[in-house]
Amino acid sequence: MVAGSAGGHKKGVDTGQTERVRAGRFRRRRRFDTSGRRRRDMYLADHTWPELGDALSPGSVALVPLGSTEQHGPHLPLATDHLIAEALATAAADRSDAFRTPTINVGVSPHHRQFPGTMWVDPPEFRDYVESFSRNLAYHGIDRVVFVNAHGGNVQHLREVGRRLHEDEVAYAVEWMWDESIPELVDELFERNGPHAGPKETAMITHIAPDLVREDRLEDARDGGLVDLDDSDAVVHGARTFYDSIDNSANGAFGDPTDVTPEKSERLFEAAADQLVQLAEWIGDRDRDELFPEPRVEREDA
Repeated sequence: MVAGSAGGHKKGVDTGQTERVRAGRFRRRRRFDTSGRRRRDMYLADHTWPELGDALSPGSVALVPLGSTEQHGPHLPLATDHLIAEALATAAADRSDAFRTPTINVGVSPHHRQFPGTMWVDPPEFRDYVESFSRNLAYHGIDRVVFVNAHGGNVQHLREVGRRLHEDEVAYAVEWMWDESIPELVDELFERNGPHAGPKETAMITHIAPDLVREDRLEDARDGGLVDLDDSDAVVHGARTFYDSIDNSANGAFGDPTDVTPEKSERLFEAAADQLVQLAEWIGDRDRDELFPEPRVEREDA
């Protein structure tokens, strides 16, 4: 996600971790494993074209994971956002009839450019790429898309792409931001949250890929970052005064990432995954006429 960011054409998983969580131990791995409750393999790229030819049809739902490759403080990997998006899309696809597409790993992140390794694409190119990708899905019969997003800098651009596709009646595509689906739980679990590289993202990576969390840097992330946004001049007289993350946080972290436990991490992930499953099912259950725009309103006779 992006600290301080706002977010053109037309329509529980049994992760196998329960005992390890209770014991406070994790098995080293690089990818999230949802095999415990897998219905069937819903990852498009694992199938052959004859298999997909029989499976894809109008009304199919695709989950498109999108994130970023950008700094997340001294304690989390650059891959944080796209790992979160991919893990949630994987879990939701395994629990529903939605398909998961390959992950879009680089997003709109120029506001993190001062930190080594951060990658980004310019907004017009990002929008065009995602729109073209979505139109390709519609060509194959997938006319309902959920942009499973884990990066704040992508939000406004994904909504614009969705508007374009909707206006053209090509596909019904909506942007879904995982933490916005469970705001009450986030506030309940973490006293000093922070919009970027804080406890909520630290918790998600603790659950998804614990080996990638630099536990020896958690206190450094807190002490060298910005724990409370009220302590900065981020907003003055109603105006946002900053453009880059480094303007507010010297190390790129916000909030208190030390306030994370395996139990909180699992609870956070499961709640977000459940919301995504429900969204995919809601979209899949709608008739096409319910999802696309009404005809132009004609002038009533006086």
